[in-house]
Amino acid sequence: MTTTVRSDARRSIEKITVAAVELFAEQGLDCPLEEIARRAGVSPGTIYHRFGGRAGLVDAVAPQVAAEKVSAVIDAAEGEETAWGRFTAYVEGLSMLGSSDAVLREALTGCSEPTPSVHEVCRQGLERGFRLIEEARRDGALRADFGPDDLHPLLLSMIGVAHAAPEARSRMLGFTLDGLRGQRRE
Repeated sequence: MTTTVRSDARRSIEKITVAAVELFAEQGLDCPLEEIARRAGVSPGTIYHRFGGRAGLVDAVAPQVAAEKVSAVIDAAEGEETAWGRFTAYVEGLSMLGSSDAVLREALTGCSEPTPSVHEVCRQGLERGFRLIEEARRDGALRADFGPDDLHPLLLSMIGVAHAAPEARSRMLGFTLDGLRGQRRE
């Protein structure tokens, strides 16, 4: 037997979802549920009734938003013409995304334990990055000693710089990527 959600309940769920996406992106996953409820124009009890609490709400909204943002960055990187261009666009794009989106920053840097769904989005994003690393290494554009195990620490450092010192982000990213270039320069 399926249950039908009343139209007013559907509207409440939609308003809560929109507010949660906005506030989680602005403040992170620890954003007070009362603030989400206030922005959605519902009572905090409605969040608990519809989502079961914070974990249910995060699991309902974060994976979709994270997947869309990560995929957009990686799709754009994969559209670059050269292996080096794809690798650098990937690193720069995820660094910027991680520094500007609190949910992804927390998930990628381990500041909070992501839900299994958000963890899976991050894992898939890293897997796509591993392929870009291999392409750039085969091409000679990326140092041969840089491997998949180096990707997460690289992203952590770039996200940290971009978040803590946005004005230095471009210079630090440039220095880092220059140090990762292989013998074949594009």
